[in-house]
Amino acid sequence: MAKKRKKEFNPEELLFIPLGGAEQFGANLNVYGFGGQWMAIDCGIGFADEYYPGVDILLPNPDFLEENKKSLAGMIITHAHEDHIGGVARLWPRFKCPLFCTEFTAVILKKKLKENPECRGARIRIVKQGEEVNIGPFTTTFIPVPHSVPNASAILIETPLGKVLHSGDWNLDPKPTMGKPIDADTFKKIGNDGLLAYVGDSTNAGVDGYSGSESDVEKGLAEVFKGCDQRIVVTMFASNVGRVRSICKAAEATDRHVAIIGRSLHNMIGAARDCGYLTDIKDFVDEKDISVIPRDKLVVIATGSQGEARAQIARIARGDQRSLKLEKGDTVIFSARPIPGNEKEINFVQNRLAASYINVVNPRDTHHVIHVSGHPARDEIKQMYDWVKPQLVVPVHGERSMIEDQAELARGSQIAQVIVPNNGSVIKLAPNTPEIIDHVPTSLLAVEPNRIVEATHIAISERRKLQLSGAAHASIVIDSKGSLMARPHLTMTGLVDEDDDEDYEFVEDLIDELEDMVDMLKRKKMSDDDMAEKIRIALRKDIYEVLRIKAKVDVHLTRV
Repeated sequence: MAKKRKKEFNPEELLFIPLGGAEQFGANLNVYGFGGQWMAIDCGIGFADEYYPGVDILLPNPDFLEENKKSLAGMIITHAHEDHIGGVARLWPRFKCPLFCTEFTAVILKKKLKENPECRGARIRIVKQGEEVNIGPFTTTFIPVPHSVPNASAILIETPLGKVLHSGDWNLDPKPTMGKPIDADTFKKIGNDGLLAYVGDSTNAGVDGYSGSESDVEKGLAEVFKGCDQRIVVTMFASNVGRVRSICKAAEATDRHVAIIGRSLHNMIGAARDCGYLTDIKDFVDEKDISVIPRDKLVVIATGSQGEARAQIARIARGDQRSLKLEKGDTVIFSARPIPGNEKEINFVQNRLAASYINVVNPRDTHHVIHVSGHPARDEIKQMYDWVKPQLVVPVHGERSMIEDQAELARGSQIAQVIVPNNGSVIKLAPNTPEIIDHVPTSLLAVEPNRIVEATHIAISERRKLQLSGAAHASIVIDSKGSLMARPHLTMTGLVDEDDDEDYEFVEDLIDELEDMVDMLKRKKMSDDDMAEKIRIALRKDIYEVLRIKAKVDVHLTRV
């Protein structure tokens, strides 16, 4: 097969290509091009749903970066959330470029890179917020923005053809529990100096108003805690360091100790303390000492707010978490909102808890504020438009409906031009009129326990079919004349219960049909492959006639 020719682009054009995150939530990967070089921003994970059986994590496909790695000047990581940082350690060996991020993000990234021996040699440049850094032909400035993790940054990108603001994740929290409120003057100056394009977070573009303040969560949790007279568990995103502080302060206000369970939580908290955060909270109760703390004096923070089967709250719900056993009357608070697609898994965990008479509290269940989003709602996005006055808005970071919501908002805010991208869209930002000029192939990758494959891999699609249709496997041994040497063996998965008399009779009838088929076909001169296919088609038809299920059927025919 001839080698596919690499696409060439005009080095005198300023280009933007979202390789991931512009059609689904998560798996963010963005690329800017100019002067014959490329700069990437973020490389995150997405969560798989039941459409990808056997898969928990999805990654953006980095083929484009790999094809252009000789001209890839660097990759910026805007902050330490998994949908922006989680893919770096898995994919960096394919494109091997310098990495740029702020201090807290660097601490998290170093831990991830260390876990993959193929990332040995990766170089991280720690950038101070407000500092200008040249990455190839791009002059970049890391601008601090409030978010639910320390050191989150928007990125101002300057080129001879104009300036672009890549927002990253942000909000207008007026009183964040970590860091400072957004500096409006910084963004007003960007607008006054002239901004070519705003490439921005669309997550909450369909939500009216403002996202709220993490300080309100601290107060709201304290009020909910007051109404609980037994043990409390709060589950949240492990990377939401601001929420950890809110929980600890709420526990302190209600005379409770705090314990942490979950490796990712320990890693995040350790990194935060290494960087000078969370210094004003009390020491945590060791996990092994949870059982000795009175039930009405303890709050446990646990991972798993998205219903992940291997996370701590799911294990607690199943009763197989060794350090923590919940009892009737205990309370589990979900201090997070569901990522689209995770609702089914979350409901499954919550139903398990409710069946054990555990009180389950979601943000919608209480008038107290127990969760705020780290992403801007509509009024916040409009405020940003007013400050930076972009000529063009390119919405990214979200499902298609979220991206369309921001596009509609931008048009209503009198933005001169709006371009709605797909993953792989090649957008010419300058010179002249911005427009989509091309498309590069991109896709999602699926992380299996011991390999990374295309999300469209046939093994995954076959597993998906098996979930819906079940399978039948027939083994048949014949002699040189085509006569059966033993009764056919038939295994059926997801179709029958062989302990049920009626199902058992059905399987026996099918085996009788197989015997008759072999006896009939042996008189015809045909290859073993043709005979096996004839039997497969007949068996599949027989199963469908009784069950009305189009099962996956395999026939293994052996001649001895």
